Amino acid sequence: MNASDDGRPRSAAARVGPAPADEPAFHPYHHPAAGWGAAKSVTQVLVREHALLDGPRAIMRMNHEGDGFDCPGCAWPDDTKGLHLDICENGIKHVTWEMTGKRVDRAFFAAHSVTELSGWSDFDLEDQGRLTEPMVYDPESDHYVPIGWHDAFTLAGRALRALDDPNQASFYTSGRLGNEATFLYQLMARELGTNNLPDCSNMCHEASGRGLQASLGTGKGTVDLKDWETTDALFIMGVNAASNAPRMLTALAEAYHRGAQIVHINPLVEAAATRTIVPHDFLDMARLRTTRTSTLNLQPRVGGDMALLRGMAKAVLEQAQTDPKALDQEFIERHTAYFDDYRDVCWATSWDEIERQSGIGRADILQAARVYQDADRSIISWCLGVSQHEHGVDTVREIVNLLLLRGNLGREGAGPSPVRGHSNVQGNRTCGIDHRPTEEFLDRLAEVCGIDPPREHGLDTVGTIHAMHRGDVRVFIGMGGNFALAAPDTPYTHEALRSCELTVQVSTKLNRSHLVHGRQALILPCLGRTEKDQQRGGVQATSVEDSMSMVHLSVGMKRPASKHLLSEPAVIAGLARAALPDSDTPWEWYVEDYDRVRDTMSQVLDGFEDCNRRVRLPLGFRIKQPARELVFLTPSGRAEFSSAPLPDVVPAPGTLALGTMRSHDQWNTTIYSDNDRYRGVKNLRTLVFMNEDDMRDRSLTEFDPVDITSTAKDGSQRHLHGFLAIPYDIPRGCAAGYMPEMNVLCAIGDYSTQSDQPLMKHVKVTITRAA
Repeated sequence: MNASDDGRPRSAAARVGPAPADEPAFHPYHHPAAGWGAAKSVTQVLVREHALLDGPRAIMRMNHEGDGFDCPGCAWPDDTKGLHLDICENGIKHVTWEMTGKRVDRAFFAAHSVTELSGWSDFDLEDQGRLTEPMVYDPESDHYVPIGWHDAFTLAGRALRALDDPNQASFYTSGRLGNEATFLYQLMARELGTNNLPDCSNMCHEASGRGLQASLGTGKGTVDLKDWETTDALFIMGVNAASNAPRMLTALAEAYHRGAQIVHINPLVEAAATRTIVPHDFLDMARLRTTRTSTLNLQPRVGGDMALLRGMAKAVLEQAQTDPKALDQEFIERHTAYFDDYRDVCWATSWDEIERQSGIGRADILQAARVYQDADRSIISWCLGVSQHEHGVDTVREIVNLLLLRGNLGREGAGPSPVRGHSNVQGNRTCGIDHRPTEEFLDRLAEVCGIDPPREHGLDTVGTIHAMHRGDVRVFIGMGGNFALAAPDTPYTHEALRSCELTVQVSTKLNRSHLVHGRQALILPCLGRTEKDQQRGGVQATSVEDSMSMVHLSVGMKRPASKHLLSEPAVIAGLARAALPDSDTPWEWYVEDYDRVRDTMSQVLDGFEDCNRRVRLPLGFRIKQPARELVFLTPSGRAEFSSAPLPDVVPAPGTLALGTMRSHDQWNTTIYSDNDRYRGVKNLRTLVFMNEDDMRDRSLTEFDPVDITSTAKDGSQRHLHGFLAIPYDIPRGCAAGYMPEMNVLCAIGDYSTQSDQPLMKHVKVTITRAA
């Protein structure tokens, strides 16, 4: 089920596929992550998608260097040891979902109006299969009808040229876009005259980039997979790795086997924080031999991570009073700034306040601090559980503070390691998708590409939604993703999209964003990551950047789902030529051979020098990180300690702090089923996980229907009705549920003043028995 525009769950009658055979069920999950459960799930997916032949072929080509394609799922790095099955359950789901034999063609659109499709579930929309040809919305019939590529580009180009100001257009991208398409996309927007380049990072890891930039002078992590293989201690914060980065399980299992300490910090103890059987370890699979993936689990309250980190730092400083070796004094003196200020803040922060804000007792914090002090080399890794808060930037900086105390930077096995979500979201930012570009980047773009790019900052995701709502953005182009579902404050976002004169969605499958559209609307279908990209210069490879700054090639293997599909670079070139008919940029020449795009990228982008040669090396190449070499591009020229005060994250009496998250059988807004194996849920998505004591206080028992009300910063309220309460191991005062169903609760005005990110992980709610 899914939330409707008014926040109410859609009824089962809205589904067009088979209804669930069973009633909702909940049984706490006690099995190892991955293992035979994952193998069974993969088999079911291959059978369901009729991919028993193509599926295994794709699996053997996924994440393989040379002639393989990059997994279109998460951004976890490829195995450095040449693993033959560097795959995971969710990656296989993603690939087979793309490789489906089902088609959404002109006959489908003729049979179903937009109004009818708007009542379908999001699962059923995507389950119809691959889009096959360009479509344009016909308001008289309320149907999408076919349109040729030339006419589609002409329509979009005419709308862009008719704008009074190029800033009346906004160009969104998800993390699936390859580097070459990304570079051309931002080039088109900037040649048009706007920096309105919102992306999914604005909703996910913006706080990570800004925090790392402020502390170290780089917006990326400094570690690579080899560091994970040699570290003494791993601290994993705010991430459900078994679902969001499943290949991390291999690294965790290997770390445990070699004796590393593994500390998971998350309000929920997820499956990846217990034990696993790595599926490609055939001996373990045969013997059902599990491996622990943690040595300590800590459950801070929602938003309490910064206080926990402050407590660990305070413990290190206290230890240093009797043991000078607890701090790396030489590193601090040679490479950091503002240490004295940070030390004073730690001394001034009482243990009582640390315990109250973190929700964790002092003894447990000291235990984590001992793990950190005893380790010669430590890595701290995190995901959206850290970044999607008002104080996300300060928390990331607190991570760096803790690492700096013991010199855990610029050496093997140590450093900060954000876990990016979508497969090329980091590459998108590297290659120019940034509404706040640097002057240096714009200068090089102007020199190399011969354009005059705008210098003022553009709109991010939240800013774009506001501007569409006001009528200040009249054309919205979405390159991948499902903006209508991914964005916060669902009704407000839908109103904003419907206020546009034109919405253009470049997609592989039917989704909600095609049904929530402007007065004019185009659906432009593109090739998927698994498909051969045949251009005049031959079969093309695209490059992607993983979450640890490795850039490598991806080559599709499968015949395209339709002869009418274009590659993403070709779609962008067609839009650009129509919008900029007098442009000197050789758009068509670029599309003939992507090496030409990479040659231009190598002149514009830091770290992409000699790109075409280096990207063809085994495993590609790693973009150099100055901070890894202890070169800090900060105002002081050093790594800078931050001295931010602890935020107050304790919920007011009667309220709960709710965090939204994905289920296991989901990737971003793509929902594969209503099940969540690792949390023990079947046939249900409209739920809320609650602490048992909080449920008891409200006279609730398992599966009782509840009403959820969020209160925004401006005092306005939003509601969900009839969700089912489920008791779960989560700190008191906290709750959790699935996005996108719960996005309606996150007000458009509730975004971080530090990062401008929507506060998806910290929504203030009240929960009562349904009326």
